[in-house]
Amino acid sequence: MQPKHAPLRTPDQIRAEFDARGQSLRAWARAHRLSPAIVYGVLTGAKKGRRGEAHRAAVLLGLKRGIAIAPDGTDAENDPA
Repeated sequence: MQPKHAPLRTPDQIRAEFDARGQSLRAWARAHRLSPAIVYGVLTGAKKGRRGEAHRAAVLLGLKRGIAIAPDGTDAENDPA
């Protein structure tokens, strides 16, 4: 039986994936309509990702499970980095 959810990733794994793709965190944040400062904060642990934009960033990055509600109220963006 396959796991229902993809495994969670560590901040170091996420950074390595961005390096491998040659994509900046800033570009990814803008593409997902997130503040780059929030994304950096979530990856460094300065933001816990409990509510609002920080929660959405953490879910989309694959740091935590949950529903990533887009600014327009949909969860269509719920795909990891």
